[in-house]
Amino acid sequence: MATMTHDGRSAALVQNPVYDSAALLGRILLAWMFVPAGWGKIGGFGGTVSYATSAGLPLPEIGVAIALVIELIGGLMLLVGFGTRWAALALAIFTAVAAFFFHNYWALPADQQMMQQLMFGKNMAITGGLLAFFAFGPGRFSFEGRRRD
Repeated sequence: MATMTHDGRSAALVQNPVYDSAALLGRILLAWMFVPAGWGKIGGFGGTVSYATSAGLPLPEIGVAIALVIELIGGLMLLVGFGTRWAALALAIFTAVAAFFFHNYWALPADQQMMQQLMFGKNMAITGGLLAFFAFGPGRFSFEGRRRD
């Protein structure tokens, strides 16, 4: 029988350096997408608002400001493993919502659908990875993991 932690997870899973390394790499790769995107919105706020307006986003200035905060702050939190579960959940919701607004392939002409369907699927896959971090946490190679040791 496996040794269990206080929250019901297998101690072998929690203490495995291979899993912790994979979690660290996963956090880095996901943050690599969000942090630069959020940072880019600071200097390109007006252009991003114009793009959001053309996509039919309601209240585009507010939406872009929220996106900037979620991507930059949430991405940094995910990167370092601080407040990881909530950052991952916020990023997952943001990514899924963005897919519906910006990759709505079902509403496009047939010659434009394939690329947007691929982008929609990519967003859904990223959402799945973020939900895994929400469910399982950041691993031991994180600020949260260091506090537990």
